[in-house]
Parts: sequence; C-alpha cells; structure tokens
Amino acid sequence: MRARITAAVAAIGLMLAQSAAAQAPPPATIIHAGALLARPGQPPAGPSTLVIRAGKVEAVHAGFQDPAAVGAAGARIVDLKDQFVLPGLIDSHVHIFSDDDKLRARVEGNTRDIEDNFVIGLDNARRTLEAGFTTIRDLGSDARSVTALRDGINNGLIAGPTILAAGRPISITAGHGDPSNSLNRMLSGPVRSESDNLCNGPEDCRRAVRAQIGQGADVIKFTATGGVNSNIAGGLGRQMFDDEMKAIVDTAHMFGRKVAAHAHGTDGIIAALNAGVDSIEHGTFGTKETDALFRKTGAWFVPTMLAPQAALAQARAGSRSRATLEKAEIAAKAAMENHRRAIASGVKIAFGTDSGVSSHGDNGKEFALMVQVGMTPAQAIKAATVDAAELLGRADAIGSLEPGKDADLIAVARSPLADVTELERPTFVMRRGVVHKLAGERQGFPPPGRP
Repeated sequence: MRARITAAVAAIGLMLAQSAAAQAPPPATIIHAGALLARPGQPPAGPSTLVIRAGKVEAVHAGFQDPAAVGAAGARIVDLKDQFVLPGLIDSHVHIFSDDDKLRARVEGNTRDIEDNFVIGLDNARRTLEAGFTTIRDLGSDARSVTALRDGINNGLIAGPTILAAGRPISITAGHGDPSNSLNRMLSGPVRSESDNLCNGPEDCRRAVRAQIGQGADVIKFTATGGVNSNIAGGLGRQMFDDEMKAIVDTAHMFGRKVAAHAHGTDGIIAALNAGVDSIEHGTFGTKETDALFRKTGAWFVPTMLAPQAALAQARAGSRSRATLEKAEIAAKAAMENHRRAIASGVKIAFGTDSGVSSHGDNGKEFALMVQVGMTPAQAIKAATVDAAELLGRADAIGSLEPGKDADLIAVARSPLADVTELERPTFVMRRGVVHKLAGERQGFPPPGRP
C-alpha cells in the first residue's frame, strides 16, 4: 500500500512539474540597439532595449536595460549598441521564382521543370531575407509552388521572408501574362489550354480569379496593360475592357482579397483605378489625371523603379527579345519623371522592386531611386515599412516595432535617414524572432529553430 501511495505522489509531483514548465514563459531575446526607428515616419530614439519572445515584440524600453530588470532573466543578448535598428523591410512586388540570369533562363526554360524552378525560388527567398526584406508580396508565380514556399517558410522549415502570394496573374489571351506568348504552335496550344489564369470576358475573368484563390492565393493580380518583358510587340497600352477589370476586382474583394493591377499605359491606369483596384504596379505613363484619380480612390502606387532600368540593361546585352528592348527603351525614359510628379502630388507610395526582373537580394537599391525622384530617406523607409504594411493589410502585425507585433527587424551600421543606401547593407536580420543574419554573416540554413 505504501509503495502505491509513494508512486501516486510521485506521479502527481511529475504532473505538477510538467504543468509549471508548460506555463513558464518561453525564453526571450534581448536586443540592445544603439538607435531605434520603432515606427518609421516618427523620429528615431537613442539607445533602446527590445524584448523579443515567442516571435513577437514583447516590450520596448529606453536605454540599455538589464534582462532581469525587464522580466527576461537569462535571455540571450544581441549586442547592436553601435547599430541603427528598424523594422524589417517589405517589398510589395517580387517574382520569387524568376531567375536572375535572363539569358540562361531563356536557353534553359524549356528544359526546366517545376522542381528546378523551386530550387531557384529557395535560393532567391534566402537572398531576399538576408537583404533585410522580411515580408514580400509575390505578384506572379505558379500558384502551387509559391504557396508551398510560403507555407514552408511560415512553418520554419525554410529560410525566407513572409510571403503574400498572388499565384498567376490574371491575363487575357495574348496579353501580358499569357505564358504561351512567343511559343511555337506545337507548344502554345497545350500551354494555353492549361493556363487557368487566362480569361476573356467578365464571366471567364471571375472564373480565373476563383481558380487562383482556390489554389491558395492571398492577393489577386491582373495585367491591365501590356508589359515590357512580354515577348510580343503589343505595346504598353490597355489590354482589358472595363467589365473584365470590374469582374476581377469585385470577385477578389468578395473573397476578401486585395487586387494589384499591372499597368503601364495611361488608359490602363485610369481603367484599373476606376475598377477599384487597391494598387497600381509600375504606373509608367501616369499623368496629372491619374494622380488625381489615385488620390480620389485611395489606391496605392508601387513604382518599381529598378525594373525598367534592369530590363533595359538586359535587353541591350541581348538577354531579352527585340520586342522587350523596344518597350524597355520607352519605359525607362518615361518612368522616373512621371514618378517624380506622382510623388510630389501626394499619391500614396508603397515600396516595390519587381525583383526577378532585377536581381533578388538587390531590393534595397530601390531606395536610392526613390530619393532621386523626390522622396526623403524617411519617406522612402516609411514606404517600405508602415505604408507597405497598410497596403498588404498587415499593419496589425508588421511595419513597426511595437508590443504584440511580429519580431521582424534589421540593423544597419549607420543611420539610413542620413544615407538611405545603408539599407543595401544590413548587418542583422531577424524574422519572427529568429536571427538569420548577425554581424553580416548568415546564421544557418535551415533556420535555427521554428518561428
């Protein structure tokens, strides 16, 4: 009897100990920041202490605090006392599976399978994260591939930024987004018949939106106009009718998805804004009329200034087609001055690069171009944090360093408010509480622990 009582007492003791362990707070990380821009758009603070726990910002304190004094005894301390700390950056327009080597991609394109492209995407995701971009919006990839990558990152299996995925962009037949463009007739028919993103007429466009959502799309993108990198000579003007655009927007909004419209030509920008899109991508040939319409509708403008410059350089080097070269010459010449006017007029700007056209990992080079056309460094940083988070509908979780938000943060050696190109060289990257880069060095792959 005594032995049974002793065993029962031991079992109860073990259960109590396990319960206490389960209730104990998870281990914390303390970050000592020499300067802290907790909310871009507001002045930075001096020496600060951030308490990170369970992938979230638990607290932000002035000065360099002892862990025990802020309820984090035994915490890991990350010493960034000589660094400038700010929220993780957000790129609102990338193509994570696009190969940086355009000539090689053209040569090898017909021999690659989904698995080959997925390996490219894995590396691009790692490079993007190490460049300081902890969140991206992918606006054109195979839906199953990008959602698998998104989920693998969110589950802590793969190193990369948080992804909001659009799947394949909705396009009309022969439009910018039709994957069969430029293929020979032996290939174009089968490819087009399997392309669930193509639509002609409003009812068909509703189907195309639902097809992407059915495969896990977080956001919907459609191509309102021609594109620079389409291997067809269709120009950069409008490619969809009003009722097609409206059907796409209304269907996406019905499912709670925001809508991004690829639009270069003035007529396409106007039509997409009138259809109710949430953002215009590129906006190369904007005018005073489109600026006023942006302000009236409240839509965001994602200028992607790196893209036309990169496309032009590639086309001139022979890595892209003659049709692309002709359009790139036109777009690159017009974009910067039109973007300067839009920014000066008060259009809402969110940061985006179109990386995949330019090289993944070079996303930070967009900042210098934004400043070149009239934004201050502070405005450009806000566009890549607070403002981009609002566009993505994630302002409650990312974009600033406040208690309860995701612990997405980076550090640079000197203040980017004085020299915005510092953001091209992050020394520290943390995503959801996991350190991926410290003192400029990668911290392991796969990532050390789950978020």
